[in-house]
Amino acid sequence: MKLKIHDAVDYSVIKFPAAAPVPKEFPQLKSFKSITYTEEECSVIVPTDTIDLNAALAVDPGWFIIQIVGELDFSLVGILTQLANPLAENSISIFALSTYNTDYLLIKSTEKEKTIQVLEEAGHTFS
Repeated sequence: MKLKIHDAVDYSVIKFPAAAPVPKEFPQLKSFKSITYTEEECSVIVPTDTIDLNAALAVDPGWFIIQIVGELDFSLVGILTQLANPLAENSISIFALSTYNTDYLLIKSTEKEKTIQVLEEAGHTFS
């Protein structure tokens, strides 16, 4: 698969209460960002230090993002497995996120070089 490292920015995964409003800074952010609401929580992924964290329940900084390049058809099977398995075999933890078009992996920045090496050895390429 062709992969792309998304921005050269440090990202944070942030947990807010389930009823938290969308952070006021969110619409203006130009880089990758994500917000997901469930009955239990509101999870936000943004570049570190870009939103107000006063209401945050937990903050985990130090992530980078890998994007699968191109649009993935919903009928495709095993896409994330092709990435997750070699990473798991090398003790690299992932946080997977999907959009309508494609999939993203968040990986701790401390594992960046090892991640790239493992994925390239598994036959994936970076653009």
